[in-house]
Amino acid sequence: MSAGAGIGVRSGPGTGRILDDADLPAALAVCALDPVASVLATVRLEHAARIGLHRTGGQLWGYEVDGLLVAICWSGANLVPVVPDLPDVDPTRGAEIADHALTAFGAFGRAQGRRCSSIVGEAPAALGLWDRLRPAWGRVREVRADQPSMVLDRDPAFPADDEVRLSRPDEFDALLPACVQMFTEEVGYSPLAGSGGAYEARVRGLIRDRRSYVRMDATGQVEFKAELGAVAGGVAQVQGVWVRPDRRGAGLSESGMAAVVAQTRAEVAPVVSLYANGYNARALAAYRRVGFRQVGTFATVLF
Repeated sequence: MSAGAGIGVRSGPGTGRILDDADLPAALAVCALDPVASVLATVRLEHAARIGLHRTGGQLWGYEVDGLLVAICWSGANLVPVVPDLPDVDPTRGAEIADHALTAFGAFGRAQGRRCSSIVGEAPAALGLWDRLRPAWGRVREVRADQPSMVLDRDPAFPADDEVRLSRPDEFDALLPACVQMFTEEVGYSPLAGSGGAYEARVRGLIRDRRSYVRMDATGQVEFKAELGAVAGGVAQVQGVWVRPDRRGAGLSESGMAAVVAQTRAEVAPVVSLYANGYNARALAAYRRVGFRQVGTFATVLF
């Protein structure tokens, strides 16, 4: 392990510290213990491995026990803790280590101040970190504590819609309003407000990178769309699933997702994942019909 950078925090049996480029292989090994749960962090670490941590605009925190990195937390536009089960540690000590890791990460977060728009990750880690940050960070807009994490690593169980395909750059003007409507319905405000063009750039980037899927009607309007918001570690996480309001209830969610899964597994990654709000029973039922199964629970704290 590297000597590290910045401040260190002693917590329980281990030490938290700010990590540097030399720590990235060990951090990626932590994520590899549960690739589905850690995909949001893994995609950022793989990017950092290509360009260097200092150029990402984020910071990476780690927690070590006896010189071994056992938990990490990405701090950027989102705060993403990864505190996996340790295969060689008994459950009692594993829970103690997780508790102390989150305490160390909470200390970094309080010292840094809130720079993120959300905390997201597996529910015990995300909510545990928020418990430690709440006294210093104050008001929160919403806490979504129950977001089933689902996965599909085989052929979909529902017939795929053969009209769902990759979006084209010339379809940006038609796709952007659908993306904005989806985001606004999901989060409660427009992603264009104060974005300085960042959201539009993200939509264009997803199209360019062949991560945007769409179904158009005969007039060129979007009926169904979805994106691969995070691809890393052999996992592709689907985000931004949306069906035009007047087409809801027609089975486009199931057939569209089946098409996205089939194309993704053939061309991008063997494992497809997603997470959804626990109260969205209709969406969860649709995903189950496609063949997704729940493997965990995410949580999101929105600021």
